[in-house]
Amino acid sequence: MTAIDTLPKALIDIAARQPGRVAMRRKEYGIWHDIFWSEYLEQVKYVALGLHALGLKRGDKAAVIGENRPEWLYCALGIVSAGGVFAGVYTTNPAAECEYVVEHSEAVFYFCEDEEQLDKALAFRDNTPLLKKMIAWEMKGLKNFHDPMVMSFDELLALGRKTAAEQPALFGELTAQGRPEDIAGIIYTSGTTGPPKGAMLTHEGYLWVGRAATSLIASRPDDESISFLPLNHVYEQIFDMMIHLNVGHIVNFTENTDTVMADMRDVSPTMFHAVPRIWEKYYSGIVLKMNDATALKKLAFKLSLDIGRKYNDFRLAGRKPPAWIALGYKLAYFAVFRKLKKRLGFDRVRIGFSGAAPISHNILKFFQSIGIPIREGYGMTETTGITHMSDEYNFKLGTVGKALPGTQVRIAADGEILVKHPGLFKGYYRDEESTRAALVDGWMHTGDVGIVDADGYLKITDRKKDLIITAGGKNIAPQYIENLLKFSPYINDAVVIGDGRKYLTAIIVIDEENVVNYAQQLKVQYTTFASLTKTEEVVKLIQDEIDKINSQMARVENIRKFRILDKKLYTEDGAVTPTMKVKRNAINAQYKDLIESMYRD
Repeated sequence: MTAIDTLPKALIDIAARQPGRVAMRRKEYGIWHDIFWSEYLEQVKYVALGLHALGLKRGDKAAVIGENRPEWLYCALGIVSAGGVFAGVYTTNPAAECEYVVEHSEAVFYFCEDEEQLDKALAFRDNTPLLKKMIAWEMKGLKNFHDPMVMSFDELLALGRKTAAEQPALFGELTAQGRPEDIAGIIYTSGTTGPPKGAMLTHEGYLWVGRAATSLIASRPDDESISFLPLNHVYEQIFDMMIHLNVGHIVNFTENTDTVMADMRDVSPTMFHAVPRIWEKYYSGIVLKMNDATALKKLAFKLSLDIGRKYNDFRLAGRKPPAWIALGYKLAYFAVFRKLKKRLGFDRVRIGFSGAAPISHNILKFFQSIGIPIREGYGMTETTGITHMSDEYNFKLGTVGKALPGTQVRIAADGEILVKHPGLFKGYYRDEESTRAALVDGWMHTGDVGIVDADGYLKITDRKKDLIITAGGKNIAPQYIENLLKFSPYINDAVVIGDGRKYLTAIIVIDEENVVNYAQQLKVQYTTFASLTKTEEVVKLIQDEIDKINSQMARVENIRKFRILDKKLYTEDGAVTPTMKVKRNAINAQYKDLIESMYRD
């Protein structure tokens, strides 16, 4: 029996065992379409054979840029089946950043979703001489466009079918040549500092993390997840590739990023993973909807939430709740939380996950109280996504869980977290210096600071480089304060400043939808988003929210002054990463004058 030690072999195995089961669903024009495992394998096979016919050699790189859809996976797995390496590109990247990934990865093929993404490659192809072919999934707007370097995805599949007919054994020969230590994907880090680095991830790393994660969360073939986070980010790949090719659950692709909440209600997944920004939006939506509810509904929700918090305080402390609280929680769940979860599309969610950035503990407690268990995990691109996570029953609030089975953890003298497991990356592509700095004697230096408690749970303090040392010599972790601020339904983002300063200040980005509703209720006069941020009422609203946070913290951690940005933070401006992590250095540089204005007095 052939060892399942590469991604293509995992796909071949699972498709052979359950060819008639649904592997994926995709929503188009409001209708969900099933894709079976046999179809999945067939599409990957034709992509691989088409690329082979076009001259893809073992070890060649191919870039993939497009929204989450089955074609993304067909291409990625088709590339590796032919012996190549895929390199994902964010759809929001401008042409210059796409060029960087294509040039740096030495890509010879460029898979893209549509005309918009193709235009980027047409703009930079003269600067990327290794690029041979550009292959577009959708030809809308390109039917009368002819270029020898451009072909449609359908043409590639047709070439693959022709090759399969001529050489029936070729696909099996190509996949058999794959080795577990081969590089499968190069994932370019979001680049919170400096240009992105290409982390080289192996087949064995992808498969090991998939098996380790599955052993903890007990994922099953009848589980369903929903795919909407960028597929070239390792966090989405955990569910759409690593766990998917290990367990065989159903991955549902949303119609687009604007329909996620509606699609959630359609699918009602059993597993739901998101970044903190999504969980924060769900939380603020619930809170503000309750503010507008009738007095009776408000009272019912408040009483239910109170009993939910009491119930979960006992559970979080590892104690059995008294009978009256347990009964009260059952009643609250039946009368209030059950209906709320159904309305949100969470009625079947067995477990939720938050990753890619830290999340407020208050958000986790809120969802736990209403019957939606969210577990925070920890890892990075360089660890193929995960080093720590909690399961449904064993967890500790304020931590990111225990190390995956087979993972070693050390805390360095300066508090930095060092990890080692079989899923570690092989280094940064074409960057030996950064590789030597990150991987020392087989240990990954994460750049994060934390502690491991007596029970083995890891608590992250902050990024090593982000820790603030005030002029008075006090060490402060800004992430903790920022998460408390973002718990407010009116604050979308917060950046705490104070390194080398006498006191802490903050740059605030308001939640437009919620603040606009607030302003309309108070009949506040404004014309634009910028003018809204400067109104007396909004400034007071944010000051009140900050005062609530200040009352919970030591005086040295208090935010003394703040400024509200008159614009939102966008990836295109370089202010946030595609997973909505704030680029602190970019904020400090872009808003230097605004920051200095808070320290002039």
